[in-house]
Amino acid sequence: MALDMKAIRADFPILSRKVAGGKDLVYLDNAATTQKPQSVIDAMTHYYERSNANVHRAVHTLATEATEQYENARDTLAAWFGTTRDNLIFTSGTTEAINLVAWGWARSNLNAGDAIVITEMEHHADIVPWQLLAEEKGIEIRVVPIDTERDILDMDIFSASLPGSSLVCVVHTSNVLGVANPVADIIAQSHDAGAKVLIDAAQAAPHHRIDFTGMGADFVAISGHKMCGPTGIGCLLATTESIEEMEPFMSGGDMIETVTMEKSTFAKGPQKFEAGTPKIAEAIGFAAAADYLSNFDMDELHGHIRGLAMYTASEIKSVPGITVYGDHSVSEGSGVVSFLHDSVHAEDLARFMDAGGFAMRTGHHCAQPLLNAYGVTSTNRVSFYLYNTMEEAEAFVEHLRYIIGKFG
Repeated sequence: MALDMKAIRADFPILSRKVAGGKDLVYLDNAATTQKPQSVIDAMTHYYERSNANVHRAVHTLATEATEQYENARDTLAAWFGTTRDNLIFTSGTTEAINLVAWGWARSNLNAGDAIVITEMEHHADIVPWQLLAEEKGIEIRVVPIDTERDILDMDIFSASLPGSSLVCVVHTSNVLGVANPVADIIAQSHDAGAKVLIDAAQAAPHHRIDFTGMGADFVAISGHKMCGPTGIGCLLATTESIEEMEPFMSGGDMIETVTMEKSTFAKGPQKFEAGTPKIAEAIGFAAAADYLSNFDMDELHGHIRGLAMYTASEIKSVPGITVYGDHSVSEGSGVVSFLHDSVHAEDLARFMDAGGFAMRTGHHCAQPLLNAYGVTSTNRVSFYLYNTMEEAEAFVEHLRYIIGKFG
């Protein structure tokens, strides 16, 4: 059944905005952050207007309501991601979730001579924490390169990198290329080698129902704001065994069990890693986003988004001077299309497109090693989501042709 695009777009108030001298906003920067439906905005507003209080620390009416809403959000999200409330830790997003694994698990369980496998496709958030840990503890980092001819990881080198490794960190779907990695194979090979697996699912969670239990990874990092939720909230999904092996990343506040002047003991489960006043409204908004997405068949939704990216990539390849990065001939992947013109600078092109009402991204996308592999320092990037239409994709291609024809 075709998506009702008119009804979907009506759910997102910002899409009615005019920009650039009265032009309709065409928002194509969804890999950076998605727009928020009215239901998410309303859920957060309702908390602030009706139940604003701290959680877990009082028995008055507002505190009780706030605690119920916050913990109900955990239940909703755990169900959405195919796990239990005891395996979902709230974080500020994917970056904090990865750092929590680095400092909470790896720092306590890895020693000099141990090895971590990462890839050239990773976001900086899945590179820098491991570099810092390696400098501190003498841990070896093994990097799996990308095959730039086929826009995929070199799986032969991946397999060869596994023996003796303790942790494998891999992005599910690239935020630059839009290609999805063979996650099931990666997890299976890693576990056979005795390594734990961390999956960066920031770009995958907006397109697929992440089934943490079925996936079989040890850790999965997710951002709420890329799947219609608010900024500043995300989660780390972790197995019970992994949580038990982790030490606190931050301390103080609600993560304690007892405190004396001589010694402190810590709470069990996710609460052990949620120090201080949590992101209450954001958690409520994150759950509201999952509720909103539950109205759709995610496979149908992904097909719509991927179709827009495949069309756009195919069309702009014929624009003189344009190089498109990533394989957009397959249905697996995301709504990302990265490209570069050989004479119009990426930032200039982004400004020209913005003047036409088209919001797109430019820069290195926090993935400098990946861009270095392709011999470039930046690209332009458009990224589609559920509220984008074929008419918007066609208008983007038409305006891009006009700009390149005029300035290229």
